[in-house]
Amino acid sequence: MRLSLLVSSIILIASTLLSAIAQGQQPPERQRFQLSPEQLAREAYMQVLPDTEGTGAYPAEKKIMASLDTHTVYLPKDLAGLQDKKLGILLFGNGGCSGNGASSRNHLLEIASHGFLAIAPGRIYSGPGSEPRPAPVIDPVMNLPKQETTYQDLLTALDWALAQNQDPESELYAKLDSEAVAVSGWSCGGVQAIKVAPDSRIKTVVLHNTGTFPDSHPFAKRMDISKQALASIHTPVIYLIGGPEDIAYENALDDFSKIDHVPAVMANLQVGHLGTFNEANGGRVAQVTLDWLQWQLYGDEAAGRTFTGRSCRMCLDPTWTIQRKGL
Repeated sequence: MRLSLLVSSIILIASTLLSAIAQGQQPPERQRFQLSPEQLAREAYMQVLPDTEGTGAYPAEKKIMASLDTHTVYLPKDLAGLQDKKLGILLFGNGGCSGNGASSRNHLLEIASHGFLAIAPGRIYSGPGSEPRPAPVIDPVMNLPKQETTYQDLLTALDWALAQNQDPESELYAKLDSEAVAVSGWSCGGVQAIKVAPDSRIKTVVLHNTGTFPDSHPFAKRMDISKQALASIHTPVIYLIGGPEDIAYENALDDFSKIDHVPAVMANLQVGHLGTFNEANGGRVAQVTLDWLQWQLYGDEAAGRTFTGRSCRMCLDPTWTIQRKGL
C-alpha cells in the first residue's frame, strides 16, 4: 500500500509538471525538451520500485564496483555458492542511451539470478541505493537530451569483466565464462548493441524495442550508424518488439528484412515500446530473453524449443507473433 501511495504521489507530481509544460511553464531542468506522459509516469514508477532478487537459483543484486564505478553491475549475491558454475556475461545498453544503470533493473536482476553477470553503463539513479541524478543536458539542435552513454561503454564493460576474470585479487576471479558473451539493449541502447555486435567476443545479440533508422533520418546521423551495420552482425540475433504500437516497430521490421546472413528471429508481444521492463522480474520478455541466452550461449535444447520447430512455444502462444530465418 505504501508503494502504491508513493507511486500515485509521484505520478501526480509528474502530471502537474506536464500541465505546467502545456501552459508554457516549463520546469528549469527541461527548458526545451518535453517528456511524454508515458515517460514521466515510468520515471516516477522506477524511482520507487523495489529491487527483487530474481526467480533463478542465484538471488541477485545490483551494485557499483570500485574498479568500474561508471557502470552498474548485476550479479548473484553469493558468488561462493556458484561452486563450479561460471557466469555468462550480458552487456546491456539502456533505453534512451541513459546514464541510469538501474533503469532496467527488474530485467537485469532476473537475468543475473539465472547465472549471469549483467552490466549496464551508468550509475544507480533510481530505486534502492540511488543517488541524485544530474540534470539532463539538452542538445540544442535535436531538442533532446544528449546521449549520456555510448556503445564504447559496452566494450569498456566487457574489457573490465574479462580482466576481472583473470585477476586473482578480484571477487570475480575465475567465475566468468569468457566464451558466453551476449550484447543486448533497449531502444537507443539497442542501437548501441548493434554497433558492438561485430566484436568477435560476442556470441549472440538480443535487441529490445529497437531498430536502426533509415540512413536519411536525423537519428541515424545522431547515432552514427547506417543500415550497413546490420551486415556486420556475425551471430544469431533476436528482435523482441512491442507490436505496431511500438515506435521502433517499422525500423525493426526493416532491419529484419535486411538480415539474411545469420539466424534471426523477430518476435512481437503487443505491449508497446516499454516492453515488460516495468513488470516484476522483467515480465514475459525477460523469460524469453533467458531462453534465448541459454540456447545460444549454452546449447540448451529445451530452451531452444521456445523458438524452434513448427510447435515452438512462441508459435503456440497467441500473444506472440514470430518470424524466423536460418534457424
